[in-house]
Amino acid sequence: MDTLAVVLEAPEQLTVRRLDLTPPTDEEIVVEIDFSGISTGTEKLLWTGRMPPFPGLGYPLVPGYESVGRVVAAGAGSGRAVGDYVFVPGAKCYGEVRGLFGGAAGRVVVAGARVIPFSESLGEQGVLLALAATAYHALTGGELPDLIVGHGVLGRLLARLAVLEGGHPVVWERNPQRMDGAQGYAVIDPAQDEKRDYRVICDVSGDPTLLDTLISRLARGGEVVLAGFYDKPLSFSFPPAFMREARLRIAAEFKDPDLAAVKAYAEDGRLSLDGLITHRVAAPDAEQAYRTAFTDAACLKMVLDWRGAR
Repeated sequence: MDTLAVVLEAPEQLTVRRLDLTPPTDEEIVVEIDFSGISTGTEKLLWTGRMPPFPGLGYPLVPGYESVGRVVAAGAGSGRAVGDYVFVPGAKCYGEVRGLFGGAAGRVVVAGARVIPFSESLGEQGVLLALAATAYHALTGGELPDLIVGHGVLGRLLARLAVLEGGHPVVWERNPQRMDGAQGYAVIDPAQDEKRDYRVICDVSGDPTLLDTLISRLARGGEVVLAGFYDKPLSFSFPPAFMREARLRIAAEFKDPDLAAVKAYAEDGRLSLDGLITHRVAAPDAEQAYRTAFTDAACLKMVLDWRGAR
């Protein structure tokens, strides 16, 4: 059994080629992928070669952790059934080619316990469940943020979830192309914001130079939550943080309960995923799709369509 897959041969060297798949065990399933999303955070770092040391890092690799598709074979001990429509957070089934994170392929072999069945009515929007779970995980560690930095997909999901939980966040965004699309919250240029007493600031920009700016906008005892992914060391000036008795929290990757929560929100309509997928490309054209996703500010979320390319 084999599959067509996106392979990062080396930084900025991407191909789409056929790979042999590891035969499934009794606990594993085979999923035919319909759609996979391109992450402009961690996958961009893999593509540029700027990813900090990370377990399993090395080239060549298959990227992707935002895939959805249908189970076409299921081992007796997998806990899944043929026909299930599932979210796949990645796979490691390509032999000597690393799966980091391994979801950008037309067909995958993965443990049944790793996938999450969800309503097929969500369709391609199912690829957004990972980012929604990441946003939800950042929210659940403390107070709701009253300032969110960045209005990409993660920032929009964070703001929508904060509103859903009863919050009233402000979102900072400098790029005019990304200032629209607010749902129940305000988006402003930080240069126009004079507020200096935010209780919780959540940064999803991934900009490692912003920490001093964010600390200067905190109330006493306020908290900065780092929910982006940073490729350079972060530092800050101590006296302003000392005067504010500032707190710093790092939001790590989502856990299964986060994914279950946002799945329920999306399936019953409480969390809207509309307006977040802006670009769609057939999987064989992945090389250009990745470049567009990483360089075009108008591209919020790029999705690869694998339905004709397995």
